[in-house]
Amino acid sequence: MSRHLGSRTGCNDFKKTLQHPDRRSFVKAGMLGTMGLTLSDVLRAEASVTTLKPATSKLNSVIILWMRGGPSQLDMWDPKPDAPDDYRGEFQTIGTKVPGVNLTHLLPMSAKMMDKWSIIRSLHHHDAGHSTGDQICFTGYNSGPRPDENIHPSCGSIVSKQLGHQSPHLPAYVAIPRMVPGTNSAYLGVSHKPFETQADPAADGPFRLPNFTLPDGVTMERVGDRKGLLSSFDSMRREVDTSGQFEAVDRYKQKAWDILTTPQARDAFDLDKEPQSVRSRYGFMPAFDPGAADRCGAQNWAQRILLARRLVEAGVRLVTVDCRWWDTHVKGFESLKLGFLDRWDRAYTALIEDLEVRGLLDTTMVLAWGEFGRTPRVNANAGRDHYPGVFSAAMTGGGIRGGVVVGESDAKAAFPKTNPKTPQDVLATIYRHLGVDTATDYMNNGRPVPVLPSGKPIDELFA
Repeated sequence: MSRHLGSRTGCNDFKKTLQHPDRRSFVKAGMLGTMGLTLSDVLRAEASVTTLKPATSKLNSVIILWMRGGPSQLDMWDPKPDAPDDYRGEFQTIGTKVPGVNLTHLLPMSAKMMDKWSIIRSLHHHDAGHSTGDQICFTGYNSGPRPDENIHPSCGSIVSKQLGHQSPHLPAYVAIPRMVPGTNSAYLGVSHKPFETQADPAADGPFRLPNFTLPDGVTMERVGDRKGLLSSFDSMRREVDTSGQFEAVDRYKQKAWDILTTPQARDAFDLDKEPQSVRSRYGFMPAFDPGAADRCGAQNWAQRILLARRLVEAGVRLVTVDCRWWDTHVKGFESLKLGFLDRWDRAYTALIEDLEVRGLLDTTMVLAWGEFGRTPRVNANAGRDHYPGVFSAAMTGGGIRGGVVVGESDAKAAFPKTNPKTPQDVLATIYRHLGVDTATDYMNNGRPVPVLPSGKPIDELFA
């Protein structure tokens, strides 16, 4: 299978922010901002509960492609060509490499690779709120009084707590570019929050170093191009070495420095190391594209997804990738047709292909979903509204057989018809893949709380 599909090249903005400044690229990995915490703060808290575990062999990992806003089941993975017009929508249906499995016609690459990935079409829950739905899908629990605030730890935080680090040079849990509701660590503590890349690979302007604490008296809040970065780093290092402050900082800041200056961390965050053919395959867009500035912003999926692949390859256990914004209330078909589905199709299939070529697909499970689906009936604004009654998810890797469809929705994609599944079942599936014991309880305000309140692995994906 070709790795050279597509001819679009990377965004200039993206190239500015992920250059590879030789051995000094600790700045790349220093994109912290976890609620005002520095990496040294995280390490300090972590020291009381876990230790860094050097990897002796490649362990399992998970990439969650979080389609925030709620992708439409009818307009992607569960089309209903025989439904009435006001349910079916504007798109046609195409067959796939797997007989009997159909997709919307705007996902041709996914259709050609249907034997590599599978669909769950009978997911459901009860909450039509974005942030509250996020909480259910990332934690397995309902949200608390404040929907944006975790009262239960995310699946990534559970992984960090129970399994620790696979690599001594990288965090166990990373969020690209930052946390969304449901992804925090709650009562497990700050040491199990995700490492947030914060600065998007395609952000405009000078690169920021949010909340990275250098030794006392040394500051560098912004850096620009590669020359400025190297000059600033060299000046800072000379000052530190001369004053002896580097040796004087506490051991947690020393450990933070060590992690961020290692070749492993540098390489993991350095997308410039990727061949242009690979970047084009994921869908990197040229600077002359008049829509590049917009598409390389909040919806810059190609760079984020490629970075996730590099991170799991380097030893990160769980990566969440914010692939927003699928909240298609108004002119939804236009939004999907004019870029959403094309960009998704290209980046998603590139990831599957890339993992397989690199021998990572057996150990890396990829889950693509959002907090709910969309209403079966098209609204008056040519869009669809929030709908948790039934929705779909795509899964691949980690032993999942390609071409499997789990469950079925009814004729209008309104409710599960057969084999209903819950977000807790999905979480149980990824936990089993990673080796998390879901029977374990963690203490919250003096009472034991299980990893999951319900759910069991979806064995149909593997049979």
